[in-house]
Amino acid sequence: MTEADFLTLLRTLPLHPGAQGLTDDTATLGPYILTTDTIVETIHFLATDPPQDIAWKLVATNLSDLAAKGATPVGVLLNYPLSDTAWDRAFLAGLGRALENFDTPLLGGDTVSLPKGAPRVLTLTAIGTDAAAPPRSGARAGDALYVTGTIGDAGSGLTIAQGKPGPAELLAAYRRPQPRIADGRLLGRYAHAMMDVSDGLLIDARRMADASGLAVTIDLAAVPLSAAYLGFAGDSRTARLAAATAGDDYQLLFAASPDKAPPVPARRIGRFDPGAGLILHDGGDVLPLPGRLGFQHDL
Repeated sequence: MTEADFLTLLRTLPLHPGAQGLTDDTATLGPYILTTDTIVETIHFLATDPPQDIAWKLVATNLSDLAAKGATPVGVLLNYPLSDTAWDRAFLAGLGRALENFDTPLLGGDTVSLPKGAPRVLTLTAIGTDAAAPPRSGARAGDALYVTGTIGDAGSGLTIAQGKPGPAELLAAYRRPQPRIADGRLLGRYAHAMMDVSDGLLIDARRMADASGLAVTIDLAAVPLSAAYLGFAGDSRTARLAAATAGDDYQLLFAASPDKAPPVPARRIGRFDPGAGLILHDGGDVLPLPGRLGFQHDL
């Protein structure tokens, strides 16, 4: 079963109004915004990644969803599979540093055990408040598409974690992503639609367009790349496509009027128009869509 098939079946169940039809990464409950995220060994992190960094990434990925709603984090719940003592202690040390860094205390959670040798499965639920951003379905025809920061660094960082020599800042982008919480607060009352880039720029932009009932056009040449990425992967069309489909960027992708500059540094990379689907340009060239737009949980 594909992820899309599973979500379709979930939507036949009784849904709380705050679930927003399961069309977003967060839910609302009174004044609170809730999100939950699971990371799985060999899927979202490597068995050789340091436990402290895995804990950081678990926190950061959840807080990124809150950032995409302009929310302020207030606490987290942890579901944790006990393993060997040294690994558990290192994970908890990293978790403590991450929670202190993001000023987000632990509320509670649950512990379980796994069969010996089973991949670790780690789940965190984050709760925020003061959310201001609209859902990903709020893009309007004529809006520009913007993205904060740079794209592709974490994807290159993964290849470095797997053994390819490369700069430490790319490895850090993969292991220690930085949720754009402050930017999200500023964008919350400016953007018409917003989400974080987790599965890949192209696939997430198409999700925003689909949710909004529009078509989105992206100029690959406009996608912002860091100097470290360009030095590591180059500036070819292939390298740019790799960056736009890699995922794990945790930048903010948002739709807004092109007539007013965003309140945070961001790059305009495309536009929304009546229609459906994703159209990809590279400067003046129209490109066929790659077979893989980003990461999907499909078996």
